[in-house]
Amino acid sequence: MSIHPPETPRTSAPAVDEDMRLHFEVQRLYAVESQLLDQHRYADWLELFTDDLHYWAPVRTNRLRRQQALADGSPGEVAIFDETKASLAWRIRRFDSGMAWAEDPPSRTRHLITNILVRPVDEPGEYVAESSFLCYRNRLEREVDLYAGGRTDQLRRDPDDGRLLIARRTILLDQNVLLAKNLSTFL
Repeated sequence: MSIHPPETPRTSAPAVDEDMRLHFEVQRLYAVESQLLDQHRYADWLELFTDDLHYWAPVRTNRLRRQQALADGSPGEVAIFDETKASLAWRIRRFDSGMAWAEDPPSRTRHLITNILVRPVDEPGEYVAESSFLCYRNRLEREVDLYAGGRTDQLRRDPDDGRLLIARRTILLDQNVLLAKNLSTFL
């Protein structure tokens, strides 16, 4: 028995070119984002987001199979991250002030983003991008943390320059108990 991939619907060449361009643009956005985070260029990283950003990572719980719909937290409940652009800017200013003791000396990180799928939504110039991530963090001599999971982003074109910006980010960590001493790393 051979396994064949599902049949891909036939589309015209211009539509395929547009899909490929969009995928490449999102892949590049995430590569730039990863580089900015790994280089601790947080103020530049913040410019990749819209002013009405919601950056959210709900707490996850272990549930029986029949209760999986309840495994991920809901808006308004306790969350690992529940941030706006203004609150992220405050955290970044704190990093830059030298008062963020959990990051002095700073961590070394490597953000890897993969399995990117992008689809347009009903609103022109808006897209949903799903991706998987792995973030390696090393601090001091022996502190090593790995964060893995998935992200769902709502992307929006900037009306002024046409570039894609991140308007909403939902981060689902694969762990429901974080073993790290702190989570001072952006995902």
